[in-house]
Amino acid sequence: MPSNSHPAPWQLEDRIRKILISRRNIFFLALLARFLYLFLYFHGLPPHAGGYLLGQETGSIAASIAAGHGFSSPFYLPSGPTAWVTPVFPYILGAVFKMFGTYTFYSSLVIRALNVLFSALTCYPIILLGTKLFGDTVGATAGWIWAFLPMAISLPVTWAWDMSLTALLLTIALYLTYTIDDRQNAAAWTLYGFVWGFTALVNAATLTVFPGCLLFALYRCKQRGSGWLRLGSLAMLTFVLTVSPWIIRNQLVFHGKVLFRSNFGLELWLGNNPEVPDTWTWWLHPLDSPAEYKKFARLGEVGYSEEKKAAAVQFIKTHPADVARFQFHRFMETWTGNSDSFADIWAMRIFTLRCELLMNYGLALFTLIGMLIAHRKMRLLSLPLLNVIVFFPLVYYLCHTTPRYRHPMDPVLALLSAYALVCGAREIIAWTKDASHKKAGLLAAAGR
Repeated sequence: MPSNSHPAPWQLEDRIRKILISRRNIFFLALLARFLYLFLYFHGLPPHAGGYLLGQETGSIAASIAAGHGFSSPFYLPSGPTAWVTPVFPYILGAVFKMFGTYTFYSSLVIRALNVLFSALTCYPIILLGTKLFGDTVGATAGWIWAFLPMAISLPVTWAWDMSLTALLLTIALYLTYTIDDRQNAAAWTLYGFVWGFTALVNAATLTVFPGCLLFALYRCKQRGSGWLRLGSLAMLTFVLTVSPWIIRNQLVFHGKVLFRSNFGLELWLGNNPEVPDTWTWWLHPLDSPAEYKKFARLGEVGYSEEKKAAAVQFIKTHPADVARFQFHRFMETWTGNSDSFADIWAMRIFTLRCELLMNYGLALFTLIGMLIAHRKMRLLSLPLLNVIVFFPLVYYLCHTTPRYRHPMDPVLALLSAYALVCGAREIIAWTKDASHKKAGLLAAAGR
């Protein structure tokens, strides 16, 4: 009798496959990797004599909220009401400050742990989206890429900012975009509008992505039957109702001069002025320049931003060649993590930099390949993904960028890279089998 203690090869293969495609396993290991990095991050910090300053403008606003002064003062000193950033993450951080103390060790630990949780949870919508579009192998591969993507491990810990929460919400919104079309009930489309509205209140850059995704969902809904106009109107109404309290507040407080954020003029000027070397002039930010902070305090938030916007627009008009050069460098930094050329960085002969360089270029390359394959095989279904990678970074090409600004769309990059890798692996396997069959045929013919 055959022994049951040893599973057959096909059974073992099936068990391994189930382990590898398990969403729970991927999430757990992603969470473990991030918490390990969090431990190493705090273990490597020197003892702090003072407070744990974190979050920059977001942290300053959160401290103001925790102190009972409302949504105000983005630069540590009292400066009145602000719309410098969108409200959700500052209020989350403000609640953390209220419970664990403003700028304390425990507050720093808790907000970074929350970011770690947001980042690890992003595995779920990535896997669901990948499985729906490309099958469970691609979905699981995308989940594993996200679980161990260095930027997805480090950024939630090193930055107390909204990137990890935005990445989670944007991926959920994308998944809903692909699944909402066959729902004919009002509740589903109301939820769809709310998710996009809430995501915009976390990060206003996602506003560039919402119209294209909504049009895609409506087009697919129209193909499936009637009622698309009513459902689309309901989603749009819910979106407007979700963001309108923030907009109404800004219109009243800033006398009709601010909608979502008040800092666009400064961000545009930081990347478009005579002192820009290649991407932007970070040292001229009011947080880093006492002279600029004094000007901010004298003119007020709106007046200061309007002055900087006028100066930036004038520079853009009179220096088109410089602006084009800046935008090229920002494009490169967005997609490769560096504004310098591959050859210049490689020539530094620093091992860690070379590894980072290969990873960044590899991710960008596989994203492009995956997008091209998806567009060729499933032209319509690829459009929301294309919409994200084209429109989300546009504002950063115009103003200035860092790798963390791109992070909210990194789940899409992980998904498309996974698709490229799986397609490539399948092609290699198919080619190998075909070659083996041909060789076996030749040997059989020779034997006869």
